[in-house]
Amino acid sequence: MDNNVFKGKWNQLKGEAKVQWGKLTDDDLDVIDGEKDKLVGKLQERYGHTKDDAEREYNDWARSRQ
Repeated sequence: MDNNVFKGKWNQLKGEAKVQWGKLTDDDLDVIDGEKDKLVGKLQERYGHTKDDAEREYNDWARSRQ
């Protein structure tokens, strides 16, 4: 999903992201604010993923939402 599209749909996707990644807090979701890089960083932080793994997980999730 294009970064601009992701940012534009963030309010709709926030709930789905919370279901997908239950370790993300509401504060995390507010900080992410539709920024792909921030989401990937939070996935690394909360789940201990490498950057590549977090990016792959994000891409799989985003692809299923297009």
